Amino acid sequence: MTSASPITVRRARTSDVPRIRALVAPLADERILVAKEAVAYYEGLQEFRIAEGPGGEVVGCGALHVMWEDLAEVRTLAADSSWRGRGVGHVLLEALLAEASEIGVQRVFCLTFEVEFFRRHGFEVMANQSAVDPEVYSELLRSHDEGVAEFLDLARVKPNTLGNTRMIRSL
Repeated sequence: MTSASPITVRRARTSDVPRIRALVAPLADERILVAKEAVAYYEGLQEFRIAEGPGGEVVGCGALHVMWEDLAEVRTLAADSSWRGRGVGHVLLEALLAEASEIGVQRVFCLTFEVEFFRRHGFEVMANQSAVDPEVYSELLRSHDEGVAEFLDLARVKPNTLGNTRMIRSL
């Protein structure tokens, strides 16, 4: 990818939800991402960023979900199949990491099959199951969010995450 990337990143709009769902659908069919109901995308819309190609074509999406004071998760990072390998994921992930840093997050988590992609962006496989102190762990257990359950490696999410790798990056 050259420094003059034709890809730009912007905040998601309500009109982007059908396209986000279309980007996720083939990856959900492959069990790489989990599809959600439309209402979940609208409820979390402020977390999403959109990658646009030349002419404003939506070519990718990604979200940053804050989990705790110093911890957030990169979610739903997806690129249109015709744009894969052209820097969409890189541009989106860099924008999400910059945003995390801007709002004060110190660590970013992801649950992924794309280990090498995230490794190239400074993420490491989580070797330590206790990435948060016991007090924070007990607070996070109260969350109904599946991403938090995935971060905590709770047994109830295991059927949905088999084969995924838990990775983290310090900012």
